[in-house]
Amino acid sequence: MLYCLDAGGEVCRIETAETWACRRDHILQHMQQVMGPLPDVDRSVPPSYTVLETTEFPAYTRKTIRYEVEPGPSVSAFLFLPKGVQKRRPAMLCLHPTSPLGKRIVAGEGEKPNRNYAMELAERGYVALAPDYPGFGDDVEARKALYEQGYVSCTMKGIWNHIRGVDLLQSLPEVDPERLGCIGHSLGGHNALFAGVFDPRLRVLITSCGFTTFPKYMNGDLTGWTHDGYMPRIAEVYEKDPAKMPFDFTEVLGTLAPRAIFINAPLHDANFEVSGVRDAVNSARAVYALFGAEEQVLAVYPEAEHDFPDEARQAAYAFLDEQFKR
Repeated sequence: MLYCLDAGGEVCRIETAETWACRRDHILQHMQQVMGPLPDVDRSVPPSYTVLETTEFPAYTRKTIRYEVEPGPSVSAFLFLPKGVQKRRPAMLCLHPTSPLGKRIVAGEGEKPNRNYAMELAERGYVALAPDYPGFGDDVEARKALYEQGYVSCTMKGIWNHIRGVDLLQSLPEVDPERLGCIGHSLGGHNALFAGVFDPRLRVLITSCGFTTFPKYMNGDLTGWTHDGYMPRIAEVYEKDPAKMPFDFTEVLGTLAPRAIFINAPLHDANFEVSGVRDAVNSARAVYALFGAEEQVLAVYPEAEHDFPDEARQAAYAFLDEQFKR
């Protein structure tokens, strides 16, 4: 991964953080070949939002909102505001896993307590925003609309929704705009990484069961990445072939350097094979070394299946607290 083409077309080794910047730009271009282009519009005005419902809990207030990201359907989300806090707080974008319940999964309304990270972070004093991904929760009809809008992948629409969600968080008086992060499991796990790639304001990324390298995903069968909730071009252009893909998660992790990243990769995850996770992490560490930031990558490999067990979540929260010096 630490190679690039110079101005003369010759392969040269990347040995500094400065020369990595060019390689990083190429990776973002390659990701957009698959996902479609990141919208290039004015974001100087934060998204407007409407409060639909306010629910009180012992440690926080939860507001059900809809926020505007662009012309077209708005995004449904929960906004968690901790109680009894006078100073500005760090804020987390909390991305849900695959479930018809969408954002409710991370808010304590699903069957698995190991998915309650938005609720748990609010209880720890974090402001949290948990949006629905297109096609889930209260935005079940949004997926069809995004393709009609001209997006070529739901992945890029999700990225844009999440970037605008960060814009919203930064605008809130309760939020310290310099202490922002993102957390997600499964679907939310890779969406957290993708949001981090395209939004450098996210200083800490926590991904659980979110990726493996493409050759080790389902023995190289990328069908699972090709439906309308992800990136159809993986089938239409790249024929579901890992060898033809212009990027992999090795590059995705590398683009995040030197920002902090916590990775939960259970040893028995049937979705995302763990040796591929180790491969990507090891490659990313070489990039982080260019910045002298190897300690900013923390990976745990619990004895679990496709899950975010309590011990791993608590380790992630401790990592987050340390990064934000709470």
